[in-house]
Amino acid sequence: MRLPDYYTILEVSANATLEQIKRSYRRLARAHHPDLNKEALDIHIKRLNEAYEVLSDAAQRAAYDALLLEELRQANQQRALRRQREEQKRRESEPKMTWAEGLGGFVRELKKGMRDEN
Repeated sequence: MRLPDYYTILEVSANATLEQIKRSYRRLARAHHPDLNKEALDIHIKRLNEAYEVLSDAAQRAAYDALLLEELRQANQQRALRRQREEQKRRESEPKMTWAEGLGGFVRELKKGMRDEN
């Protein structure tokens, strides 16, 4: 299961300071608060609150960052494995030359070379 991207939800970078996180949270909470914005959805406030709760606490943020890093590492591994499998399938689908075909081709090229020398 993918982790929610709390940095994107709060519209801050991954190296944002606590002050930047707090400022962005307050701005977005005001914009999405149902009392101030009649079209705001309750889910937006819940996501903002969850993101702020995690990113404003140093221990929770460190744990979250570690989980994000692990998720990224696993996704990269899966992409690499997928590329390897696709490459293997591509190699397997290429026409293969049998030993006899290779020997026959070698003899033909050898004869052609000998004719060219004469």
